[in-house]
Amino acid sequence: MDEAALQQALTDTQNLGEMPDADAVGTVGSPDCGDMVRMWIKYKEKDGKKVIDKASFQSFGCQTAIAVASIATELIRGKTKEEALSLSAEELSKPLGPLPPMKIHCGQMVEGALRAALEAEKKPEGLSEPVVAADQSGTLADALTAAGKTQGKIKIVLTSQ
Repeated sequence: MDEAALQQALTDTQNLGEMPDADAVGTVGSPDCGDMVRMWIKYKEKDGKKVIDKASFQSFGCQTAIAVASIATELIRGKTKEEALSLSAEELSKPLGPLPPMKIHCGQMVEGALRAALEAEKKPEGLSEPVVAADQSGTLADALTAAGKTQGKIKIVLTSQ
């Protein structure tokens, strides 16, 4: 992993935070280690196609997960759902260089959150609004806390930046 690229990505972190008017939301995480990523996606029509207009994220995780999520929100802008679904964890983290083995899960977690959001956007027939799974409501902290109630203890450590 290119440490300079990681530091630059963290310095230039973009699209951090909730998106109240999102068309879709996806969350992926591991209550066992406490890492979670939630992504929000908003679409628009462009040239007769539905494309991703903007995306944002929240993360309980290491610097690498934050950097990959930030990069991913920029990479998917202007892509169709199908184009975004075709992106692998490796492609999403490529600007950081090859990730060390203990950080590969960061890219996979971001890919999982992206896929969860893209797949959550499906609408059952007759509904005009996207359906988001019940566990996608509330904040990322709520999801992490709820997961901890059923799957063991979670310790959240706040750090200063």
